[in-house]
Amino acid sequence: MAGVTNYAFRSLCRQFGAGLYVSEMIAARGLIEGNAMTHLLASSSADERPRSVQIYGSDPLDVEEASRRLAGDGVHHIDMNFGCPVPKVTRHGGGSAIPLKPRLMSSLVRAAVRAAGRVPVTVKVRKGLDDDLLTFRDAGRVAEEEGAAAIGLHARTAAQLYAGEADWTAIAELKAAVGIPVLGNGDVWECWDALRMLRATGCDGVIVGRGCLRRPWLFAELETVFNGREPGPQPRLGAIVALIREHAERAIALFGEENGIRQMRKWCLWYTGGFRGAGAVRAVLPRISTLDEMLAALAHLDPDEEMPLVVLRTSRAKDGRRQEVRLPHGYLEDREDSTPPCDEPCEQDVALAGG
Repeated sequence: MAGVTNYAFRSLCRQFGAGLYVSEMIAARGLIEGNAMTHLLASSSADERPRSVQIYGSDPLDVEEASRRLAGDGVHHIDMNFGCPVPKVTRHGGGSAIPLKPRLMSSLVRAAVRAAGRVPVTVKVRKGLDDDLLTFRDAGRVAEEEGAAAIGLHARTAAQLYAGEADWTAIAELKAAVGIPVLGNGDVWECWDALRMLRATGCDGVIVGRGCLRRPWLFAELETVFNGREPGPQPRLGAIVALIREHAERAIALFGEENGIRQMRKWCLWYTGGFRGAGAVRAVLPRISTLDEMLAALAHLDPDEEMPLVVLRTSRAKDGRRQEVRLPHGYLEDREDSTPPCDEPCEQDVALAGG
């Protein structure tokens, strides 16, 4: 998830449970051209195993070179983002626009798999552009034919963004149609949702997105229920504040205090949402600029307050809005065209985009 899964947050999640924690999506071209932010977002540490990097791009030559470099740098897994719905990506022909052209998607997956060698390459897609133009079936065929190790399906269309309920029947349909593993994504808010998805769809694994934004301990709960045990209670606010501090310290180590605390503004809002008395604190948080200011604001909260269970299923897309997906001019006139579109956006353009 862009703007979310940098090393600071991934390392925090990893301490709660085993899993494959994927980086923010990075532009293949930015990696090749030596963009400093691209390299920072793709960075890791020796303690991160497996190391997973998600790339996006619409030119097979860029994707091939980026995949070769990542594999040579010791990355253990490469994921290809064909699901991002934000206009700054799709209007350049990237993200969820790619599966609209199966031959182009084929050339991109083939290039990544060829360059990655023994490093597994997976792909992430949405159901399609909108309800009238579904592409996940073709995407599954392409992923399998071109050697992808697995395919992840966010069971919403690009037009839906994050609105409504995810269509888990599409995950089941894709699982029945392809021979490679299928990973389900969409509406996994609690550990029990993951179990329900596995049972309802027969998918091989679950991708957690927005459900972990305010609760990195969700991965401990997932590990617990997968082992047949009951998860413990949600942490009280004092424990969450301690976790916010730890998250901030990791963000500062990665980005420096100014940029790290700037990123923590949104995280503090997410972590404290729904708690009594948080409104006054949340009004101050968007203006914090140092770790001390952040901790001083959070000190006003009641450390013994229990987490309101209603927030466990709170979506980032509160307004439930949909969108008309922006595409390059004339993009749908020839869906068999495999010519790469031009002018990909950079990471700064897609921060907080998600997939």
